[in-house]
Amino acid sequence: MRDRPAGLTEAELTAALTEGWGIESRSVEYLPVGAGSFHWSVLDHRGTAWFVKVDDLGADEAGRDDAFDRLGRSFSTALALRREARLDFVLAPVVTSTDAAVRRLTSRYALSVFPMVGGETGDFGPHRPEDRAQVVDLLARLHDATTIAAATAPRADLVLPGRDGLEEALRDLDREWAGGPYAGPAHKLLSIHSGQVRRWLADFDHRVDQVRNTSAAWVVTHGEPHPGNVMRTPAGLRLIDWGTVQIAPPERDLWMLTPALARMLGDAPADDVDDVLVRYTRATGRALTPAGLALYPLWWLLADIAIFVDELRRPHGAGADVAASLTYLTGYLESSRD
Repeated sequence: MRDRPAGLTEAELTAALTEGWGIESRSVEYLPVGAGSFHWSVLDHRGTAWFVKVDDLGADEAGRDDAFDRLGRSFSTALALRREARLDFVLAPVVTSTDAAVRRLTSRYALSVFPMVGGETGDFGPHRPEDRAQVVDLLARLHDATTIAAATAPRADLVLPGRDGLEEALRDLDREWAGGPYAGPAHKLLSIHSGQVRRWLADFDHRVDQVRNTSAAWVVTHGEPHPGNVMRTPAGLRLIDWGTVQIAPPERDLWMLTPALARMLGDAPADDVDDVLVRYTRATGRALTPAGLALYPLWWLLADIAIFVDELRRPHGAGADVAASLTYLTGYLESSRD
């Protein structure tokens, strides 16, 4: 996220930190890292550093309250996993003075605060072979804490986010898109690959039908346990970015340890990944299903495509983030076989 959030001032941010957490900011540095959220490093007057996160609740005002509620439930689940399940690898938010995990910053944005932890994360993509066993062990411990998380975590509805907008875009290909400088290239790209996207949507529906009846075996999932959300610290691995927590099929997490992630990105998959899935089953007693492992790569692919298409159809300028959206959309669609 290289562009700062539109319509949000640094003064609003620092005032909310003071009101919500009692943090008197001495210095504020914007961090152009991650995807989907905005981040700052804040140093307070006592010399304590904080990692500050702002989540965009959506361009459509009608859905913002629900988005804020889901985010609050996800972060509250992370707190419960840290406090009650004693999962030390959960990097949970710091609560406000009213014990809330997240604060409404403006109509569009939500604010949360995390301890600043020294360590390194990887990049989005497949896990290194030498890391996979450690990651699957963390996921096994997480999934075994489902009883503690069940009361607060949102439950997956298996509905593809942004689907209505994506299908509208597919129907709108006979007209010019004039939202901004990247609208035309996005229109051309989706026109070329529209048949493939429609087939993916049909395949997604088929997989959902296969997975829906497994709900009794669903677990608390992180949702995005790729290397970019796994931090290596002196105290061990930490899972970060808990805004996507859901009670869902375990495959929602485990597919990222399979060759499907590399294939989705157009890379050569690593060998010998079955041992990692066997390791998970031995640790938890849960058998992973082919249908679940097939569903979630499609979910990720289509959800990202829906996000990028929506951004590129809306009014936009020539910022770095929207340019990146076109790049990522191109990567997804041109790595497909139509």
